[in-house]
Amino acid sequence: MLRDWDLRRFHTSTRKGTSGMRLSHTLARTSVAFDDPNLVSAAGLVPVLALADRAGLRRLAEEHLSVPSDKGANAGLKVASLVAGMVAGADSIDDMALLRHGGMGRVFAKAYAPSTLGSFLRAFTFGHVRQLDAVAARFLLALAWLREAPPCLPQAGQPGGYAFLDVDDTIIEVHGHAKQGAGFGYTRVRGLNALIATVTTSSSAPLVVAQRLRKGACGSPRGAKRLVGDAVKQARRLLGAGAPILVRMDSAYYGRDAVHAAITGGAHVSVTVRATSPVKAAIAGIGEDAWTTIRYPDAIFDEATGRWISKAEVAEVPFTAFASKKKSDRVPGRLVVRRIPDVHADAKKAAGQGTLFDVWRFHAFFTTAPADTLDTVAADKTHRGHAIIEQVHADLKGSALAHLPSGKFTANAAWLVLAVIAFNLTRAAATLTAAPDIAKATTATVRRKLIHVPARVASSARRITLHLPKAWPWHEAWTRLFDRVADPPATALS
Repeated sequence: MLRDWDLRRFHTSTRKGTSGMRLSHTLARTSVAFDDPNLVSAAGLVPVLALADRAGLRRLAEEHLSVPSDKGANAGLKVASLVAGMVAGADSIDDMALLRHGGMGRVFAKAYAPSTLGSFLRAFTFGHVRQLDAVAARFLLALAWLREAPPCLPQAGQPGGYAFLDVDDTIIEVHGHAKQGAGFGYTRVRGLNALIATVTTSSSAPLVVAQRLRKGACGSPRGAKRLVGDAVKQARRLLGAGAPILVRMDSAYYGRDAVHAAITGGAHVSVTVRATSPVKAAIAGIGEDAWTTIRYPDAIFDEATGRWISKAEVAEVPFTAFASKKKSDRVPGRLVVRRIPDVHADAKKAAGQGTLFDVWRFHAFFTTAPADTLDTVAADKTHRGHAIIEQVHADLKGSALAHLPSGKFTANAAWLVLAVIAFNLTRAAATLTAAPDIAKATTATVRRKLIHVPARVASSARRITLHLPKAWPWHEAWTRLFDRVADPPATALS
């Protein structure tokens, strides 16, 4: 508790401060009232939900979802409500109440109560979750190929002309003991396991093309074969049948099922390998003259020699994956190896306990990408880009996946799919602003700049006008999005 002299010093500083932002009036001269029925806190939902409507979100949900009883009635409107809440920042069922304030009822029709939406999700079975997967896949295609807009996923390729399809799982931590399927996985954190696949090109941020919620204690490869196959098919629908795709995975997915699922779909693979005996033997056979110094963190470019001064080096050797399996399971390709000095050996050298020869740590991955498309250095750099999927995991966990709101597993599985729909919808809206800094921004940044824009709702001659804040820093991007997806008002927004 502040003492009297602390309060006097606080009020004096607020009146006499000469730098920084401060209140124009003291709190004693400021009053607050939650009484304006015409204000909305997230005016960005207007163009974003218009985009969702044009892509057919409600229609697709009505066509494909068959949730029984009155809880499944008006499935399209309920799915749209859940997605709208997630776009606006909801990460729990109770947060859906943010759709029912001020002038929201004048701008949007039929915003359901959180309790109704919760009952809807709890009525899902595994089959209904798969139906929602189909809705998500079709909705993404519709977003990408709207006639009114350029594709949200341009076909401009990465090095080698590839679009990158990244597959990885993440643990979503839970705390309630009533959560179905929760368990301790490889992170030793109690939670549920979400397997996610994203596709990225050189001119677009990642989009999620496949997702699956699994028990927390399951191994990473479980169900990966089907998800990888579905993800490759979806990526081909987005990019075209002839688009080159490189599937990147870590060592947990180095197995026949996931690798063959990618190759069967016509994609190439780039997957980290474990240090098995065949891998160790292949690395031991690499000659010293085969190593090439690469640009690595803290590397320095020597202009005199035109080379990078770095401790990281790469080399490659022909390799056949799964050579111990039957002939039809074997996959020929290349083993690309990166070596860096062992940090423990460097520490010993610093302590005066030098070794007779350099000690290296080796990191290897297997790839089927042709050497004339991705040489050794390019293949290594490309594979390291797999880390981009960690940003997607963090983005989702910082948004709708901050919590899994239900004790029922299938309800949480449906929540994951809806979170992916909201993620892709937000990404498409950001792309349509034609603002490079927004198009590749995180969901939190897009929400701050485009969605969480306060507005006053006014009506005249049966038309709605949204009065937005004057001098909003991103008003041009917001207006471009609005103009692309909705009929502009008769007068300019103010």
